[in-house]
Amino acid sequence: MTIFFRFAVLADADSFDHMSGWGGAWMWIWGVLMMALFLVFVVWLVRATARPGGWAPRDPADRAREVLAERYARDELSSDEYRERVSELQ
Repeated sequence: MTIFFRFAVLADADSFDHMSGWGGAWMWIWGVLMMALFLVFVVWLVRATARPGGWAPRDPADRAREVLAERYARDELSSDEYRERVSELQ
C-alpha cells in the first residue's frame, strides 16, 4: 500500500508531466513524419500501378511502331526500310 501511495503522489506531481517541454514536440514531429511517409507511399502506389495508356492492355505492336518511328526520326532507317518493317507489323 505504501508503494502505491508513493507512486500516486509522484504521478500527481508536476515533474511527472510528460507533455511539458519537448514531449509534445516529439509527438508532433512523429505525426508529421508518419503523414509524409503515408503520402509518399500513396504517390508511389499510384505511380507504380498507373499505365501510360490507362488500364487497357497495350498492343506490343504499338510499342514496336513507336520504336521504328523513333529510329526513323534519328535517321537510322531509310524510308523504304521503315515502310517495310511497319507493313510487317500489320
